[in-house]
Amino acid sequence: MPTLYYFCTMARKKTDKIVFENVEVLDAGAKGVSVAKAPDGKIIFIPNVVPGDVVDVQTFKKRKAYFEGKAIAFHKLSSQRVEPVCQHFGACGGCKWQNMGYEFQLGYKHQEVENNLKRIGKIELPQFEPILGSKEQFFYRNKMEFSFSNARWLTDDEIKSGEELGKENALGFHIPKMWDKILDIKKCYLQQDPSNALRNEIRDFANENGLEFFNPRENTGLLRTLMIRTASTGEIMVLIQFFKEDKKKRELLLDFLKNRFPEITSLQYVINSKLNDTIYDQNVICYHGRDYILEEMEGLKFSINAKSFYQTNSDQAYELYSITRDFAGLTGNELVYDLYTGTGTIAQFVSKNAKKVIGVEAVPEAIADAKVNAERNNITNCEFFVGDMKNVFNDEFIEQHGQPDVIITDPPRDGMHKDVVAQILKIAPERVVYVSCNSATQARDLALMDEMYKVVRVRPVDMFPQTHHVENVVLLEKR
Repeated sequence: MPTLYYFCTMARKKTDKIVFENVEVLDAGAKGVSVAKAPDGKIIFIPNVVPGDVVDVQTFKKRKAYFEGKAIAFHKLSSQRVEPVCQHFGACGGCKWQNMGYEFQLGYKHQEVENNLKRIGKIELPQFEPILGSKEQFFYRNKMEFSFSNARWLTDDEIKSGEELGKENALGFHIPKMWDKILDIKKCYLQQDPSNALRNEIRDFANENGLEFFNPRENTGLLRTLMIRTASTGEIMVLIQFFKEDKKKRELLLDFLKNRFPEITSLQYVINSKLNDTIYDQNVICYHGRDYILEEMEGLKFSINAKSFYQTNSDQAYELYSITRDFAGLTGNELVYDLYTGTGTIAQFVSKNAKKVIGVEAVPEAIADAKVNAERNNITNCEFFVGDMKNVFNDEFIEQHGQPDVIITDPPRDGMHKDVVAQILKIAPERVVYVSCNSATQARDLALMDEMYKVVRVRPVDMFPQTHHVENVVLLEKR
């Protein structure tokens, strides 16, 4: 990346806010927000701009070490900039890098991983292998969740138009930092067809038939959320979350979907009157078809139910798991532990190259899926166990299931619990493959393991084009 600079010709007060003029955007920062500098050296965080843009910035928040602001005028457009394809860009907070060329997105993601491992980990590192980009930059997600609202969010352009705009129903995404505001989405570029058709026709049918959209402030209404899952096999799952039971209206909508979209493999619903809309503690009811869809990878089939975790980019998941298997260096004689195994996808993916694989996961439903999937795939050398990792992964567990030669770990964003790290160090397998969706917590954990393990391979993987998120795979070998 070339070194960028900033300049500021003038700053003036505007009521209690500040305008900085002719500021050059320096870098892509955390959470998809770009970075510039004020004349006093304070960082300015600015959304919807690209490194190399020269802008006037209106600040709206001041802290001790930084400002938050927005670009109100552009003097120069960056060479890294491209035209966003989505009509909702800027209002929707989902694809914050859609205005940046994909090769530059990959460069900043690679840079973020390298910076975190160096600055947070402070460990010796090998030369990084190049980041693996996604073949598809749009329509790559296999799972999308949308919210219903009886008060549609109005964009700045709509407000400025002067047209009479009353309360209208919406089906779409939450406005960033506004839990009760929903932006109505016409076309989303993240999930393949028939995702857009399903969402738009559900909204139209609900409006035409007087089905009440949810009011999150008053906790009233009928329609709450919509989840659409697609698979590389072509199978489709649709789940409607209702706030209350209304059999007549519920069946009216579900029958419409069943008849209008016969390609739906699994049509399900939830009645959820809680204050939050999470479904993991709710009873999911199958209305039509079966209660799962099938995903396929290298001849293996995995059942995905409404509560299942599965990597949201199916094609890149295959690449991620292939790198993981390559890093593990299995010969067929190893006992492998797969920590945070989820539905056992990595465990089963590497099983043909291992003597035995032990998978551990905290979510009982996920382990149930893993066992079903192993049976479906005729895999007999995988065993799966339920339990909180920091509690179940102990001396007794190791004594019962054997000393692992290789550990594969793919923890949530918070990384591994310190007790899990301590246990890995205690049993000291020859190799550890660490898959992470958060290189900052990964770096923290690598630092804890540095005395015993050396990082020998690192490769970032882009699972989420148009966003700042990036996965990273690290191979550690015992010193």
